[in-house]
Amino acid sequence: MTVEIHTLANGLRIVTENMPGLKSASVGVWVNAGGRHERAEQNGIAHFLEHMAFKGTKRRSALQIAEAIEDVGGYINAYTSREMTAYYARVLENDVPLALDVIADIVLNPVFDAAEIEIERGVILQEIGQVLDTPDDIVFDWLQEVAYPDQPIGRSILGPAERVSGFSKSDLSGFVSERYAPGEMIVAAAGAVDHDAIVKAAEKLFGHLEARSSDPASPALFTGGERREGRALEQVHFALALEAPGYRDPAFYTSQIYASALGGGMSSRLFQEVREKRGLCYSIFAQAGAYEDTGMITVYAGTSGTQIGELAELTIDELARAATDMSPEEVARARAQMKAGLLMGLEGPSSRAERLARLLAIWGRVPDLDETIARIDGVTTGDVRDFAGTLVTQGKAALALYGPVDGAPGLEALTARLAA
Repeated sequence: MTVEIHTLANGLRIVTENMPGLKSASVGVWVNAGGRHERAEQNGIAHFLEHMAFKGTKRRSALQIAEAIEDVGGYINAYTSREMTAYYARVLENDVPLALDVIADIVLNPVFDAAEIEIERGVILQEIGQVLDTPDDIVFDWLQEVAYPDQPIGRSILGPAERVSGFSKSDLSGFVSERYAPGEMIVAAAGAVDHDAIVKAAEKLFGHLEARSSDPASPALFTGGERREGRALEQVHFALALEAPGYRDPAFYTSQIYASALGGGMSSRLFQEVREKRGLCYSIFAQAGAYEDTGMITVYAGTSGTQIGELAELTIDELARAATDMSPEEVARARAQMKAGLLMGLEGPSSRAERLARLLAIWGRVPDLDETIARIDGVTTGDVRDFAGTLVTQGKAALALYGPVDGAPGLEALTARLAA
């Protein structure tokens, strides 16, 4: 498999990876335009724009967009994250030019019909309502907000209902003008693809765009804080976060391995101690999330109102204990899980294309898989213990609680216990 990269004169980048033996391909456009690129009054507009891309262009109606891909047996979708918006399709080999044409059309030529804006506004408001009714979704939004208060990276991707209710065609067009510059776009394709053909098609579809600059995202500052919302639920939803490295930090892989050993599977410390030995919850996990310039180690669990105190304190104790007795066996298992997850996850063209775009956006290149595996293998037990020690002493954390929260300890008590 060979990764090839080309940059158009206007700054748009094209990255491809041919996967021999495949008869299908994934192709898409990734734009450096996510939630953290919004001003406060724009919160939620990147996601709204993603929805509107499928609601009609100058060449195709909403139905024609769907039919163009589904008539050839393909699949088209999009998503918005805090750092990117992606539009992508999975099709058979011969239909790659069609898929790229459709994606370019929806990205470059949306009409933002007034009637369609109102329809989609209703859909998004329903989506916001669904999240608000899903405790183990909303608690993560609250956690992000208190970790990065009053910052774009801390705001909900969906945006508040009152903002979404007021967005207009000019707001959508304005965000496109601000953020959808060719230098902020990456065309990525993987599977049964020919690099030169993709470059030629991209030149035809995107080459006319004028090069222009976009303002960089505001730097992230992990401050920490607490939000607790009492509600008569069966469980307290508990989410705790500590600051972790961003993608570009040399300690990124250490944080990933630490999180896996702490709460990444059935053999992890938290699962064994909190669920298997104590029976305090059904679900508990830890994960390491990363952005360009920051990240978070997050622990989530759901438990009863009478057991939340014990669960929270035991979680803190496990975080502290990892700094002194994380074993070589645990680290080796976490490394193996990380490598297997990475390699298994890249067996399909969609995940390959996603990886190409994400890494090119972060590094300006696509590191070879062998390089990534070597970085994972290079993380030692001492590295993980040292990293755990920095978490214990950093003095800042974020806490979100939802449900019967009266018995839950506060953030100040938990951080004091962590540092004790």
